[in-house]
Amino acid sequence: MREDGGREEGRQTAAGEPRSGEPSRPPSPVSRLLVCNLGICAYASALALQRAAAQARISGSLPHDLLLLVEHPPVITMGRSSKGGHLVASPSLLAARGVEYLEVDRGGDVTFHGPGQLVGYPIIDLKRHKQDLHWYLRQVEEALIRAIAPFGIDGIRNPGYTGVWVNDRKLASIGVHARDWVTWHGFALNVTTDLSWFDLIVPCGIAGVTMTSMELECARTPLSDHAVHASVVRGFETTFSLVAEPLSLDALRSMIELAGTGT
Repeated sequence: MREDGGREEGRQTAAGEPRSGEPSRPPSPVSRLLVCNLGICAYASALALQRAAAQARISGSLPHDLLLLVEHPPVITMGRSSKGGHLVASPSLLAARGVEYLEVDRGGDVTFHGPGQLVGYPIIDLKRHKQDLHWYLRQVEEALIRAIAPFGIDGIRNPGYTGVWVNDRKLASIGVHARDWVTWHGFALNVTTDLSWFDLIVPCGIAGVTMTSMELECARTPLSDHAVHASVVRGFETTFSLVAEPLSLDALRSMIELAGTGT
């Protein structure tokens, strides 16, 4: 499955300028990142939307890469690498705490999504970037590391593990899936998350891992959903060399419906 092209900026050299009387070359089209904020949305509904958007991206009905931003009600998801023992809580405890449980097709192990967590689903055509899932994972990590830096948080990678860390504490989890080099699933960034939720699982299957949140790591810096969302979008813009553009859910659904008609 899955080279990114650079763009030379600045004035062309004389050799690259059109000759007198020749028409000027049209500017290269801008590569956009459409950003759709779903607000609070059930996991299953967001997953269905991701899959439909990915199909629209594959077919070309969705003309640009897409980033879905969402907050989920409490849910535990098991990825393709999950081990049964990594779900610590019993079904009765999950029910008592109002936590949904789902098995999904992303990579990775078990994880939690819930209130105070920013979840992002990039629908990115890697044929237009670089056809390499390992490269893509590192790019998502880089986008998040750039996003949290303005809040005074020094994010790092932890060799051997996917995600973003602050020293030895895990701040963001990442799990992806791709078809025809178009990605879905994505990342979960703990912003103001109640970290006790992670006691229900062995997060990402890493025994003894300590989870953290932006709120905990930058206690002296006020956080707002708008500021965090905007910083994440800027992180993806700069990392993937894209220009962000807001997209309404209705407009996205129209593109998806167009993909469904085969036109």
